[in-house]
Amino acid sequence: MKYLLDFILMLPLLIVFCIESFIKLFVPKKKKSVSGEIVLITGAGHGIGRLTAYEFAKLKTKLVLWDINKNGIEETAAKCKELGAQAHPFVVDCSKREEIYSAAKKVKEEVGDVSILVNNAGVVYTSDLFATQDAQIEKTFEVNVLAHFWTTKAFLPEMMKNNHGHIVTVASAAGHTVVPFLLAYCSSKFAAVGFHRALTDELAALGRTGVKTSCLCPNFINTGFIKNPSTNLGPTLEPEEVVEHLMYGILTEKKMIFVPGAIAFLIVLERILPERFLAVLKHRINIKFDAVIGYKDK
Repeated sequence: MKYLLDFILMLPLLIVFCIESFIKLFVPKKKKSVSGEIVLITGAGHGIGRLTAYEFAKLKTKLVLWDINKNGIEETAAKCKELGAQAHPFVVDCSKREEIYSAAKKVKEEVGDVSILVNNAGVVYTSDLFATQDAQIEKTFEVNVLAHFWTTKAFLPEMMKNNHGHIVTVASAAGHTVVPFLLAYCSSKFAAVGFHRALTDELAALGRTGVKTSCLCPNFINTGFIKNPSTNLGPTLEPEEVVEHLMYGILTEKKMIFVPGAIAFLIVLERILPERFLAVLKHRINIKFDAVIGYKDK
């Protein structure tokens, strides 16, 4: 009875906050300035990371670019410099904790304190559980999740000291709903979303509300990592479209960035609809891509 009474007493707050959220949908959000900020982007040698670096370069930031691919990261850095930004490329394997810590130390010594961290580096293996090698499962978690811990531990303390900064987690729609033959990837992205949400609450609990967090959760992107993807949800997303949403989300300090926005609605449906109907719905959505199947039906 006590809990019911508490809920009833909170209803006016719920109504007020719902109205407030509805009104905000129609009010243009002010974009913050990031001029002069030191922005570190992992996986910046290609795809989303590279395009994000270009956008930050246009905003007069100082860029620190990490990638395992030396040629790729140097190409990104050269283009950022053409756009008028300072760019510092580092070859870093984000699956190796000590390499991350070592590179972070060099960044602090040679460039300065990072105030915007974009954890973008990621790997994906399109195969069922039996065709996914143990080393591939380990690497998926090392890059897609554990690297977020190591980079954040390295750069967050100074952000908290100044009560100013931004941690960006590049996750996926697969961090909210599952897809067959992406078992390791989905599991790692669920963990990445959990990292973002837990970090957000932890910063609030510690009174460091000036350190913002954002999490990007897109559908399939045409970056070449997943071969021949298709779904009835719509065409495969182009990287430029995703980065446009990502940058808007960062600059307006949006906590969760779904691309397309309809994914948020589908996630809510998945939590309230009957399982049998969900099975029919997933069949109609019809997600497909090339995958290696190791299981053999005898």
